[in-house]
Amino acid sequence: MIRGKRVRRLAGPAVAVLCAGLVGASPPATAAAPPGGSGDLTGLVNPFIGTRNEGNTFPGAAVPFGMVQLSPDTGHSTGYDWDRKSIRGFSAVHLSGVGCGLGGDLPVLPATGDLTSTDNAVYAAPFSHDDEHASPGSYRVTLGGAGRIGTELTATRHTGKQRYTFPATDKANVLLNTGQALHKVTRSSVRILDDRTVAATITGRGFCQDTVEYTLHTVTRFDRPFASAGTWSGDEVTAGSRSSAGGGRRGAYVRFDTRGGDRDVEATTAVSYVDGRGAARNLAAEGHRSFDATRDAARRAWQERLAKVRVSGGSEERRRVFYSSLYRALLHPNTGQDVDGRYTGWDQKVHRARDHTYYQNWSLWDTYRTQAQLLALVAPRESRDMALSLLDVDAQGGWLPKWGYGTVETNIMTGDPVTPFLTNTYRQGLLKGHEEAAYRALKKNADGVPPAASPYSGRMGNAEYLKNGFVPYQPDHAKKPGDSDFEHGASATLEYALADAALAGMAEDLGHTADAARYAQRAQHYRDVFDPDTGFFRARDAAGRFTGPADPAKSVGFHEGTAWQYMWLVPQDLPGMMSLTGGRAATEKRLDAFFAYDRLLQDPAGTAREVWVNGPYDYYNADKYNPQNEPDLIAPYTYLSTGTPWKTTDVVHAALGLFTDGPDGVTGNDDLGTMSSWMVLSSIGVFPVFPGTDTWGLSTPVFDRVELTLDRAYYPKGRFTVTAAGTGDTDRYVRSASLDGAGLSRTWLTTDDIRRSTALSFTVGSRPGDWGTGAGDAPPPATPSSGQ
Repeated sequence: MIRGKRVRRLAGPAVAVLCAGLVGASPPATAAAPPGGSGDLTGLVNPFIGTRNEGNTFPGAAVPFGMVQLSPDTGHSTGYDWDRKSIRGFSAVHLSGVGCGLGGDLPVLPATGDLTSTDNAVYAAPFSHDDEHASPGSYRVTLGGAGRIGTELTATRHTGKQRYTFPATDKANVLLNTGQALHKVTRSSVRILDDRTVAATITGRGFCQDTVEYTLHTVTRFDRPFASAGTWSGDEVTAGSRSSAGGGRRGAYVRFDTRGGDRDVEATTAVSYVDGRGAARNLAAEGHRSFDATRDAARRAWQERLAKVRVSGGSEERRRVFYSSLYRALLHPNTGQDVDGRYTGWDQKVHRARDHTYYQNWSLWDTYRTQAQLLALVAPRESRDMALSLLDVDAQGGWLPKWGYGTVETNIMTGDPVTPFLTNTYRQGLLKGHEEAAYRALKKNADGVPPAASPYSGRMGNAEYLKNGFVPYQPDHAKKPGDSDFEHGASATLEYALADAALAGMAEDLGHTADAARYAQRAQHYRDVFDPDTGFFRARDAAGRFTGPADPAKSVGFHEGTAWQYMWLVPQDLPGMMSLTGGRAATEKRLDAFFAYDRLLQDPAGTAREVWVNGPYDYYNADKYNPQNEPDLIAPYTYLSTGTPWKTTDVVHAALGLFTDGPDGVTGNDDLGTMSSWMVLSSIGVFPVFPGTDTWGLSTPVFDRVELTLDRAYYPKGRFTVTAAGTGDTDRYVRSASLDGAGLSRTWLTTDDIRRSTALSFTVGSRPGDWGTGAGDAPPPATPSSGQ
């Protein structure tokens, strides 16, 4: 534990001089005291949750939606794994919960002695969890090996700050590795600018598959002169060299003499996706504070965010899990612009944000289902700017994205996730003044296919979908780098239809009635992949024949799932879906089988862990609920439409038990906060049952009281409170509900209900009642159907 350190500012005047020649200096900021007391919610956050069993979270330092996530890499493909025993470096960029390697740029590691290898897998430093601690905005660890080195990390929006405490030695080294990352580095360069400063440029590609290249620029400034320095190229280390550039392993080392009693070395790394001048500006603006002041500011930023949701009741562990989930939900998307407003657009040209902050990193196939809606509630200004950033992508790159990282499209995942993501923002009332611009971009995306020369895949199966009503299953169909809608034709059809329904509602609101009718009709195309012989959705080939195994647990053409798991992805028309499967009672019976409901009542925890799908990548060959992945996130709420809302509560509460206060306490990959957002919203008891709209399904909260502090610019009342006095494992069934004191029998709200009201109250008991069982109590369908 590293305490009582001498505070040294990071050579504020010197860094200003360094940057002034490029950008001009910025005035220093004033540090304030760190928060404290019983109201400090950051103490309830455990950043190590999700770092085992492929949750793929990271424990390092970041601020909400920041460009930098300074965190240790232990050799796992996505960064940090709890079970690894050594650290390869502390790199500047991470995405929480991704399933493939991405980021990990510029791993920096303190070391002592001579540099005998340039491979960070070889020179990695051992560590123990006994010497490791993380909290929002900070991380610290003591590295073992020849000399124990204390390491502390913190961050600002554009910078990551490190403080190293070396033993007394004349060979206290800091290694800056530009040639290795979590993705493939195609080329890099490093330059030692003076006796305190190192600049680097890293170009790379890759996310699950090969992708278009992107480039990151960094400037690292030390708080004291280094005694010597050098670079490496491949295996060759050259003392005194000032630069290295090209492919393969590259990097620089700087060396300090810590024998004189001063054993602390601080460094600040600023990043930019624009150029080295942008990194220098970011450093000048944010790099002048001391380490302690920076850490305290990061902690205050997290406290302010977390305090927008106050819960009471429930166990301390449940509160820790809740606030840890809320923390992860607020990490992404990320600031993409420099402090001067410049950013690299998807046309690879430099632009300047004018009326909004530009964001990047879009795991849309995941986040459109939960995180987008949570951010609309607790971070509406950022949610608005994120939507406008997507419109920037369309305007500059020529199309809306599917899964974007940094400045490029990866085309990972399938369907049309950007449509419900943006229509959600519209339906939450966050796009005022930009409605028609958003609609034009969405209409182009919904009605077309990106040209062959475009790097975007978009709705690559759209021509066939519009002609025949379905995307055919053609796994060998030509495609651009990334995933293929044709390989997942059945699920792509369902996702297109969901998106069409969401767009139909937006078109109707904006007065585009002909478009609205056309999209509403297309929203019924889910019926075109329903096989009446099996009673399930099923892939069809190019000739229209149903294809693949008839067993819905072994189906083909579904992305990361089976026909059982995709059965419930028709939120736009659950009455119509139920009519296909034999009506409400038959659908309830099928849901009971899917969730193993009878066994669930007897043994909720055992059923959740032993009967439901329990592996993070066990996508296929299953006829049970998969709480580990996105296709099933809304499935438990289907019971609201069968008139049995208490079963939603039974399933949701059992699934919430899978989230724990341990390294394996996240279900599956967290996917930039998607699973964490499911946990937060389901715990509150207000969940987006139809992504892309403003419909929220209701279930029993797990806390006695939840107080949301809302932005009055978007929610005039400024607060919304959900209460369920006495809720618990036994008293978990809603007996009655009220909204601002008026009785509420329906199992859903709209965002306007939340905007106009201040209090949603549930009365709970140990047995289900008749709440939510009436004919008009279920969430309404969005499109006409033939009924049940």
